[in-house]
Amino acid sequence: MTYSAEDEAFRAEIRGWLTENLTGRFAALRGLGGSGREHEAFEERLGWNRHMAAAGWTCVAWPVEHGGRGLSIAQQVIFHEEYARSGAPARVNHLGEELLGPTLIAFGTPEQQARFLPKIVAVEELWAQGYSEPGAGSDLAAVSTRARLQNGRWIIDGQKVWTSLAQHAQWCFVVARTGEGARRHDGLSYLLVPLDQAGVDVRPILQLTGTSEFNEVFFDGAATDADLVVGEIGGGWKVAMGTLGFERGVSTLAQQIGFRRELDRVIEKARETGRIDDPALRDRITRAHMDLEVIRLHALRTLGGDQGYDASVAKLLWSQWHRSLGELAMDAAGPSGLTVGEPYELDDLQSLFLFSRADTIYGGSDEIQRNVIAERVLGLPREARS
Repeated sequence: MTYSAEDEAFRAEIRGWLTENLTGRFAALRGLGGSGREHEAFEERLGWNRHMAAAGWTCVAWPVEHGGRGLSIAQQVIFHEEYARSGAPARVNHLGEELLGPTLIAFGTPEQQARFLPKIVAVEELWAQGYSEPGAGSDLAAVSTRARLQNGRWIIDGQKVWTSLAQHAQWCFVVARTGEGARRHDGLSYLLVPLDQAGVDVRPILQLTGTSEFNEVFFDGAATDADLVVGEIGGGWKVAMGTLGFERGVSTLAQQIGFRRELDRVIEKARETGRIDDPALRDRITRAHMDLEVIRLHALRTLGGDQGYDASVAKLLWSQWHRSLGELAMDAAGPSGLTVGEPYELDDLQSLFLFSRADTIYGGSDEIQRNVIAERVLGLPREARS
């Protein structure tokens, strides 16, 4: 990607702001947070995120009329690159800023936009994503959580699982079945549901990493207002797919810079243990470098367009790559990778290995992504389903 003089001036602006502000009480937050590490200094990172908001550095891709900066694609790339390179902590507002906000801008009513967008920009309300269920993991069309209109409110019953950061969120965007149709995709609605109410029970799930980033969320007569449906009643599939397209957009470039840092740490560990002298391990490191460049180029190639099925390709590429990196990390560590501290204390590479086992499952399993590509892009016969 090439950048104009205006773009480079913007790069200097954001780089300068990060250098000036990642100091004092925020200096210790460098490198904290992210997948598998969301427990790290959460309240302090929330403070950092609100500090960014006060300076106008949240929701930078949103249109100006909705509180954003209206950055071009090139400037969005620069923002995410510079943020990742600075070592700034993972932001706690990702689900609101990168997923729900753009969804409301695209599908929401003016009243919904006025109610929720300013609080996302200011990081005053945090959001969770209520998609997966015990019987409907990557197969969103199979959700069984139901909502019915009663006395002017939606009453919701069901269960969601693998709900990231629900223990910190005030709201959740929930895909629920509000009717029936000829296809499984029909009859779904996209609801905005407050979590701080008697009908909601959030239960953290203890993970292999010893942390609880994911949660089970139980809805037992939970309620939300009748007008808090995004899009049409029964048209939630379209809105939900729109959200997934936003999830796999420009911000994934920052994820890849994080991947590069992890790969560099694996190489450093291989040098420390002497495993770098193993020709087979060096070949795998070289392959990891090449494949990560392929992922980056694919992301750049698809920027600015309809993420659609390109998003499924991207998910397949990075999830398999990152899981393989976790395995490479343990081989680079050698026998030391098999031992942990007391109490259960993992180092960064052990956490990488354990958390990355889930990469090919969450966010849409590899099997589902392959079916999407095969059936909807290549036109192959549909997989037999019961």
